[in-house]
Amino acid sequence: MNESPTELPKLSAPAEPGASAGAGAPFTAAAPSPAIGEVLQKPLVIAVLILAILLAAQSWSTHAQIRNLREDVARRLQKGDASNAETGTLARAVQESAKELEAKVGQLENRQAEAQSQQLALEQLYNDLSKNRDEWALSEIEQVLATASQQLQLAGNVPGALIALQNADHSLSRSDKPQFISIRRAIAKDAEKLKALPSLDSTGVALRLDAVIAQIDTLPMLADEKPALPAPKPGKVAAKGRGADLVGPAQPSSPWLGKLHDIWSSWSSEMWVDVRQLIRVRSVETPEALMLSPTQSYFLRENVKLRLLNARLALLSRNETAFRNDLIVAQDALVKFFDTRAKPTQTAQALLRQVQTSNLTIEMPTLSDSLNAVRNYKAKP
Repeated sequence: MNESPTELPKLSAPAEPGASAGAGAPFTAAAPSPAIGEVLQKPLVIAVLILAILLAAQSWSTHAQIRNLREDVARRLQKGDASNAETGTLARAVQESAKELEAKVGQLENRQAEAQSQQLALEQLYNDLSKNRDEWALSEIEQVLATASQQLQLAGNVPGALIALQNADHSLSRSDKPQFISIRRAIAKDAEKLKALPSLDSTGVALRLDAVIAQIDTLPMLADEKPALPAPKPGKVAAKGRGADLVGPAQPSSPWLGKLHDIWSSWSSEMWVDVRQLIRVRSVETPEALMLSPTQSYFLRENVKLRLLNARLALLSRNETAFRNDLIVAQDALVKFFDTRAKPTQTAQALLRQVQTSNLTIEMPTLSDSLNAVRNYKAKP
């Protein structure tokens, strides 16, 4: 950096006086004096030295700054490389975590899809089962109502029809579906119709007929009339009294006459009893009833029982014409062939008269409203 002092330019010699300026002779300055040159050389050297020192200091400072900057940049680069390495590691870890999360998310999505498909399948199955259960319940209710309607029309079974309606309403009430309100309303309407019907004690009438049927075999018949059992023989005192009335006053004075009187009294009393057993007078309006053989009597009793059984069936089927015809035939047979003076026969006739007063002409309603409501609901898509 140390530079040698520059040499001062040499001053040329002064021009001659005779030379003119127009001649183009070169201008030469006058040479200074030696004192001025020395004075001028010292500050310039100092300035050059100062400048050189400043330049050296500046160069050193710049070099130091550059070196520090390089070191700082190197440190920063090292830190950046470490950060980049850490960032790369973290990035790889994040990528791996992201991949694991993606795999788990994929599994969860697959499971969710499977769960949704299973839920849809379960919902469909539940809907099918619910629909089938409703269809089965409605089919069962329809069958029960149809059977109750048939029994109501054929046998007049009002209590059975009411029980069937109540069971159907109870089955529908357990589902709590608003679609069944119309069916329950129709069932309630039919139940009110049945409750408004006049009551008929068909069970009591049937029991009375069964009681008469059970008594037929024990009722006395006109053809079964048997002669009365022989009366006990009267004592000797009664025989003597009766013989005394027939013959006359006893004569105790002669013993053999008394013995003869006793024999006559005993014989006459026995003869009178036999005569009473042989001859009986009775008024009978149907003489043919007395001519029945035991076989005919048996079939007559069976015929009367069959008539009463037919009347019982007619009662259950609400056939009033057949019911009354069979009762009339049975009553006529009791009057014609049975002993109406006997207490059992009179009891049987009284029971038949009570049965005959029963009124079977009750128009039974149908359960068409309930059946139509159930069938219309089943016909809906």
